[in-house]
Amino acid sequence: MSAGHRLLKFTRQLHLYLGVFTAPMLLFFAVTGGLQTFGWHEAARDGSGYRPPAWLASLSMLHKKQTTVAPARRPRPEAAGAERAAAPTADAQAGTGEHRPPAGAEARPPRTPPRHLLPMKIFFVLVSLGLLLSTLTGVYMAYRFTRRPRLVSALLAAGVAVPVLLALL
Repeated sequence: MSAGHRLLKFTRQLHLYLGVFTAPMLLFFAVTGGLQTFGWHEAARDGSGYRPPAWLASLSMLHKKQTTVAPARRPRPEAAGAERAAAPTADAQAGTGEHRPPAGAEARPPRTPPRHLLPMKIFFVLVSLGLLLSTLTGVYMAYRFTRRPRLVSALLAAGVAVPVLLALL
């Protein structure tokens, strides 16, 4: 067997085993990323009262921040700005009659018109579905064309167990 043939054989096996080991996380990222595309993992800030299901918010945090604990939300910038505007400045309190904005406050740039994001969101969901199907067919092919199905099963189980154990630490 030539050196080139041995290298190709080694590369194919490495690709097979790494692919099977990482397949569970690829599936996780494809599904959670697709769900996050439309913002279903975040509570509504528009007053509609939408609250995401706990499982979706938890999986989303794991996807984005590698933890299931959600940090406390900061107040919106507009609300903080309104509070600052309502509070008088030190000069106004001193009775000088001048009413200046607080130091560091700058005029906000004008808002840009809303962009049509729906086509891009649909495209990203289709990419998520493509990644999901590609990974599933890869796992199928790993079982179909291997001489070691037990090793493939062990690597697939390890690909599920390792991230779960790391998340529990």
